[in-house]
Amino acid sequence: MMNDLLSEIQRLKHSNIQTKIKKRIQEFKDVNTCSADDLFKELCFCILTANFNAERTIHIHQHLQECFCTDTKEILSAKLRQHGYRFPNTRAAYIVDSVFKKEMIPAIIQTLQRDERRAWLVDNIKGFGYKESSHFLRNIGFDDYAIIDSHILEFLQWQHLIKQPKTLTIKKYVEIENLLRKIAKQTQLTLAELDLYLWYLETGKILK
Repeated sequence: MMNDLLSEIQRLKHSNIQTKIKKRIQEFKDVNTCSADDLFKELCFCILTANFNAERTIHIHQHLQECFCTDTKEILSAKLRQHGYRFPNTRAAYIVDSVFKKEMIPAIIQTLQRDERRAWLVDNIKGFGYKESSHFLRNIGFDDYAIIDSHILEFLQWQHLIKQPKTLTIKKYVEIENLLRKIAKQTQLTLAELDLYLWYLETGKILK
């Protein structure tokens, strides 16, 4: 099945999907030069999208992102609930807890090394595990992190490349990330690009 997957990715690389993915990757890199507030808004997107529909999260984020730096937990929770968000109280609390760290985030992500950068986010941002930290870093232009969510796990199992784990421990996350890194190398892609190709193969969509 590995050869079939590699062939499918190569096919997409010679289609209009490649242009769309390159455009999305450039959008991620553009965020890296934005203000601390803009980086924080992207961090909030990754807090909100965990275990929730990506497209609905994008819609909610577009409507509420200006509130993330200013609203109290109670006000933000009420707004999330009004938009049909699944975890209004918990995620509002995560965002309000993290807002006090937003000024330090640009320096942290630029000065730390790859693994230290992700580990700092896991240790310091409530609601962030390896997946959410990797998602945030990818969305702000770092291309050497794999976003291993349920879609990717299901796709890799369907391709007979892994047995889907019951619990995605850090050790298992890194193991699967290394498998994806090998696929990325074989297809001459970054992990960030590969994620978008795999997401497209699994869902037919290119999101963020």
